[in-house]
Amino acid sequence: MGQIRIVTADITQLEVDAVVNAANRSLLGGGGVDGAIHRAAGPQLLAYCEGLGGCPTGEARLTPGFQLPAAWIIHTVGPVWSDGKQGEPELLGACYENSFKLAVDKGCRSIAFPAISTGVYGYPKREAAELALGVMKAWQARFEEIIACCYSDADAEIYRLLCPECGGGQ
Repeated sequence: MGQIRIVTADITQLEVDAVVNAANRSLLGGGGVDGAIHRAAGPQLLAYCEGLGGCPTGEARLTPGFQLPAAWIIHTVGPVWSDGKQGEPELLGACYENSFKLAVDKGCRSIAFPAISTGVYGYPKREAAELALGVMKAWQARFEEIIACCYSDADAEIYRLLCPECGGGQ
């Protein structure tokens, strides 16, 4: 069984087979993780994404990693938090599930996820981490390494409290 690791790091620098991008529906770049991935991957990513026609919430799309250390970028569009009763948990779960399916289809053995929807989309961090870790554990046997890549030490601490058996690192 693979390892789930919790790190505070720049996801664009991780040496994994695939990184997951918390994208917007256009897939054409934005703020936060999305903007950072687009900047680090280079202009080829934007050109490639222009041909994809966007991505609905909960689904995922695959692109080459271009200038990233990762071979692949899996773009997924998380839900905007309203009140938790508008299908947000199901949509967020679908983001993780569909990202894992694409990674398996490409033969990936390592994958890194940001905390999808917890930035400007406002999903409560603890609830998002609980959901993310549940899906990660369900897919753990299919990967050598799954990384929960957190933006801050405070975010990483939420994951560590929920999953003390998960490994750490930078």
